[in-house]
Amino acid sequence: MAERVVVQWQNSYSVGIRLVDEQHKELIRLTNRLFANCLADREQSRKVFVEIIREAVDYVGYHFSTEEKLMERVNYPEYAEHKAQHVDFVREVYTRVEEFSAGKLRTPLTFVYFLRDWVLHHIAVCDKKMGQYLLDLSRSGELQKLTLRVKRDEHTDRMQLR
Repeated sequence: MAERVVVQWQNSYSVGIRLVDEQHKELIRLTNRLFANCLADREQSRKVFVEIIREAVDYVGYHFSTEEKLMERVNYPEYAEHKAQHVDFVREVYTRVEEFSAGKLRTPLTFVYFLRDWVLHHIAVCDKKMGQYLLDLSRSGELQKLTLRVKRDEHTDRMQLR
């Protein structure tokens, strides 16, 4: 039987920046892990949900940091607005996790749909715009003037922009 997922990566989600696309794929993978967990035994799903959510929050912070460093380095004109969306998202995640922990959020599935919808909307609107800006810089030759270093973090095996 095929694994049930709430969202499947599609090439149309690509922003044209390999590092960012790989991170977006990981966010989708985490969303699908949360979804699969929601289909499991209710007691077990509540326990595992908290563990997966911690991993997802950590990864979101890492991903946002990558995007923000990239935008800073290229003097992206919509940096402040893009970063503000990241801050708002993190606040909303913490609020929803607190509600879940306090028993106010009845089902983890509500959170999964929120995460899926936010990630897909953010990729489709903000990240696509950022990707197009970088592609335009690349075509004009401006990107070659910048030094962007990507380094593997030895503790997490994640690729990070330095």
